[in-house]
Amino acid sequence: MINVEPPPTPTVPVLLLEGPRDRAPRPPEPPLPVRPRAKRALGGGRLFGVSALAVLIGALGVGYSQHQELHAQVTATAELRRDFVPSVRTAVVRASGDTIAASWPGTTEAFEQANIYARASGYISRREVDIGSRVKTGQLLVEITAPELDHQIAQAQATLEEMRATLVRSRANRDLAQVTWGRDDPLVQKGWVTPQQGDTDRLTLQAQAAAVDVAQANITAQEAQLRVLDQQKAYQSVVAPFDGVITQRNVDIGDLVQADATGATFLFTLMLSDTIRIQLNVPQDQAFGLAPGVAAVVRVPEMPGRDFPGTVTRLANALQPGTRTLLTEIDVPNPDHALSPGAYCIVELKIPRKTPSLIVPSQAIIFNGDGLSVAVFENGVARIRAVNVVRDLGKSVEVNAGVKPGDQVVLNPPVDLIDGRKLEVRKAPAGQSS
Repeated sequence: MINVEPPPTPTVPVLLLEGPRDRAPRPPEPPLPVRPRAKRALGGGRLFGVSALAVLIGALGVGYSQHQELHAQVTATAELRRDFVPSVRTAVVRASGDTIAASWPGTTEAFEQANIYARASGYISRREVDIGSRVKTGQLLVEITAPELDHQIAQAQATLEEMRATLVRSRANRDLAQVTWGRDDPLVQKGWVTPQQGDTDRLTLQAQAAAVDVAQANITAQEAQLRVLDQQKAYQSVVAPFDGVITQRNVDIGDLVQADATGATFLFTLMLSDTIRIQLNVPQDQAFGLAPGVAAVVRVPEMPGRDFPGTVTRLANALQPGTRTLLTEIDVPNPDHALSPGAYCIVELKIPRKTPSLIVPSQAIIFNGDGLSVAVFENGVARIRAVNVVRDLGKSVEVNAGVKPGDQVVLNPPVDLIDGRKLEVRKAPAGQSS
């Protein structure tokens, strides 16, 4: 059951009216002071400013306290860093050897190589060799048949015999003219024979002598022509010019070959690989130490673990202006024919050193805006020295200035290392050098 309270009854103010008789006289009240609004607003602003100033002073106090604390930490860190002595590893700079080991890629070549062409036109009637055949000097390779050449030789021989007969006849005529002139000359001088007959006999002798000379010259020319044909006949038998291996064959039995100078048929390629030749273009900075007799080592990637010793045998003695390189030839003995011509190889030369240099570990090189330098450990402090790198050897570099043999250079120096900073050398683990 819900109890409902009645709403409150509104109170009506009752005005008491006083009559004139009941009203007592009151003393006059003093006037209240009137404050302008501007003055009240000014008082509120001053209170706000005082409050803000107090907050600002408090914030400045807190900031100053934090700044002092941070400054103290920075000072402590700087002092700790200043007093900290890094522990580093060092390595000794050593002098380079008497030779420079430099490697270049190369290609093996046969010591002797010849492309054999046809010198006689005709058909291949015999073929005695194939690819891979080992041949000796003078061994028959192919035989070329040319019946028309035999006919030309027979014709030239017949012509030669005819010319020889002509020479015999000319000599006989000359001898007859000589006898006739020898008999008529005294008669002409005595007047028993007319001068006209004497001139005829004398000029006939000269003509017959000239005919003998012509006949002799014709015989010489014909003999030369016959020798040409005989040589062409000899060219029908193609033989090996030197010992070697047939590496290419382009003809077979029945093929027609031509012997003209511009389009002769390419028959074979013959190579002698008992000695392998390699040509290199050595850069200028390493070419000045090269000379015949310098040792070389040839390595083939497909034959790991085997070195082929060789020797520098020939030099161009002049650098190529375009590349500044020196053409160098190396001979490698190949008695077992393990090296094949045309193979890719790596050639290492032991070049005598012309200028001294020093070997520095690559870990010691500092590269920054000042160039290349190293940190040398001297008397417990680091000394930064600029170096000039002439060759990069991978794990080490070759320099020619800035350090001397025996100097201790810092390995992997800190990035903030400066000249004169104190250092201490870390002892290397057992079995390792510092």
